[in-house]
Amino acid sequence: MKRAIRDQAAAANLPLLDYILKRIKQLEAQTGIKRTLFAACPNSLEVIRATLRAAKRNHAPIKFAATLNQVDTDRGYTGMTHQEFVITIRDEAKRINLQSPVIIAIDHGGPWLKDKHRLDKLPYVEAMAAVKRSFEAAIMAGFDLIHVDPTIDITLDEDQSIEIDIVVRRTLELIEHAEKFRRAGGFRKLSYEVGTEEVHGGLADLSAFTRFLDGLKAGLSERGLGDTWPCFVVGKVGTDLHTTTFDPVVAKQLAEIAARYGSLIKGHYSDGVANPEDYPLSGMGAANVGPEFTENEYDGLMELDEIEHRLFAEGNLARRMDIKKILWQAVIASGRWTKWLQPGESRVDFHALSPARQTWLVKTGCRYIWENPEVVATRSRLYESLDHHGIDAASIVQSKIEHSIDRYYNKFNLIDLNDLL
Repeated sequence: MKRAIRDQAAAANLPLLDYILKRIKQLEAQTGIKRTLFAACPNSLEVIRATLRAAKRNHAPIKFAATLNQVDTDRGYTGMTHQEFVITIRDEAKRINLQSPVIIAIDHGGPWLKDKHRLDKLPYVEAMAAVKRSFEAAIMAGFDLIHVDPTIDITLDEDQSIEIDIVVRRTLELIEHAEKFRRAGGFRKLSYEVGTEEVHGGLADLSAFTRFLDGLKAGLSERGLGDTWPCFVVGKVGTDLHTTTFDPVVAKQLAEIAARYGSLIKGHYSDGVANPEDYPLSGMGAANVGPEFTENEYDGLMELDEIEHRLFAEGNLARRMDIKKILWQAVIASGRWTKWLQPGESRVDFHALSPARQTWLVKTGCRYIWENPEVVATRSRLYESLDHHGIDAASIVQSKIEHSIDRYYNKFNLIDLNDLL
């Protein structure tokens, strides 16, 4: 099935994602059913496995959107290069005989959007060069989409927003570089995504949104790259890391504007959204979900921690792994929790924060430390210990993640889409 759909896309001279979106549009015209593609941010191996299992169960496509923090030439916090990431997905899909199309993408590819580049204060030229190398590695690995997002500029003051004309110019530079590299190497066609939902720059209002699209359209045409027009434009539709309410009115406005240019709106930070059924009704083309799955994975491990505690109390275990203690220590020691502090919160003393904030920061921060050697070793010993007592530890954790994923497949009207493609 997945090979057949990719072959159909190649026969139509379209990238895989563009082809699938075209078919979804045709199906909408025939049936009146609107659909929104689901994209998972692969912040751990467990999330990758759970996502593929959910795609198989729901008999629908899956898109992985990996940030440069997660997957990059330095292996990111998942411990994988672009090539290793693709191989891992391929191997895990083969293990369960997955027949769904799998779309693999770079998420938020732009200067200083990788934490290390921002913390190291890389000069602009070096930051752009690093992003271009990441794009080249992704293309060689067989990625299907690149999200081009040059909307951060660390040289600006905090109260300054980057000028839209600069965003256009840098977006064009990155797309042109990727296309030249792709064409010179004879690699398969790519889809593109542009824009950002962040309020600190980019496309934060409708006037900036249309100005950006006008500039991008003219620039691509001038460069002979009109056929690379992005299938997705990221829109600010009410959701971010701290909110869960999707705004269907704004989304519909943005979708109508984007449609005039031949694009669809993509939502980010759709984690735990209260009204996911409004995404397809509003004309949203796709939505990213990520931190929610880290929290699911943490919750699954806490369930294992409770089981272990009970077995220990009953005298059935000689010692405890105490995974909760190990996770908290690793997140706090990493310092990555400071990235998500709000105004007025201490960047020095984690324990000065409220218990609720400490828990939230650890749960969302676990994505950065899943590959920490002590965490990996402790988790492995915990799984092995519980397995000896007839408890399928991996399935317990994966089921927590899959439960959340199933909700999106259902609300986005994607179940059994494979049969229609």
